[in-house]
Amino acid sequence: MGRGRRGALAVAGCAAVVWWVGAVPAEAARMLRLPARPYHGIHLGQWALLALGVVLALFALGGLGRGRVGYAWVLTLFGDYRGTVRRTGLVWVSPLLLRRRVDVRLRHWRSEPLSAVDAKGTALDVTVLVVWRVRDTVRAALGVDGHEEYLREQVEAAMARVLSQLPADAFHEDAPTLRDAEAVGEALTRMLSAECAPVGVDVFSAQPTRIEYAPEVAAAMRRRRIAAIDAKHRDSVLTSVVDAVDDVVHRLTSRGLVELDDYERKALVKDLTVAFYTGRTGPVEGA
Repeated sequence: MGRGRRGALAVAGCAAVVWWVGAVPAEAARMLRLPARPYHGIHLGQWALLALGVVLALFALGGLGRGRVGYAWVLTLFGDYRGTVRRTGLVWVSPLLLRRRVDVRLRHWRSEPLSAVDAKGTALDVTVLVVWRVRDTVRAALGVDGHEEYLREQVEAAMARVLSQLPADAFHEDAPTLRDAEAVGEALTRMLSAECAPVGVDVFSAQPTRIEYAPEVAAAMRRRRIAAIDAKHRDSVLTSVVDAVDDVVHRLTSRGLVELDDYERKALVKDLTVAFYTGRTGPVEGA
């Protein structure tokens, strides 16, 4: 505020000189209730005073600015770092310094669908949500040519490395896949945090919000997934039917209700299996 007062005093001094030399129009003097003074021209010394007052006013008032919550100014002079301003409200910064405004709020960025491949080389489209914040304003503003663009490039690089370690789906086995969003998100967060720390950016979370097959392979992978689910279901049903048949045959023979030779046992097992399996899965095709 001291600089602002000096600027106001410089403006007032210039106005006083203009009035003293009689350069104020009569109408303006009457409106301001000032006594009229005759005009005899402006001498060299008076021009010097006016020029000095204008320079002082421009320097004092030109450096005024308003600091906002969640933003900081990084100050440089001819490419050299001169400080960071984090104050809010009306502040004064030398007009000779170049100001770079940096957003230091907690921010989130949702990527557009990015191309990637899984461990089996299958094409994927992935969307990632990143929660981040600028911690070191100097490194973020001066360490790289655009910290936001740097963050986007690191997201693509980290995603390519993490997603290529696991398959998108394990159709015929129980194994880790990219469908475990929590594990994938933790790996992405760790990698991004390490890559962005040198440029003063803290990454708090990087979570994949969508992992889908690319359009050119989506139909084929959908058919493969359905076939795997159907095969797993059939295997589960068949296992339960075999267990049920074994239990029935064992009970019949152990209690002496029937006496069966090998041929009759095989025939009974076959008939019971067909009956139980048909009951579990519906009518047999072609029956």
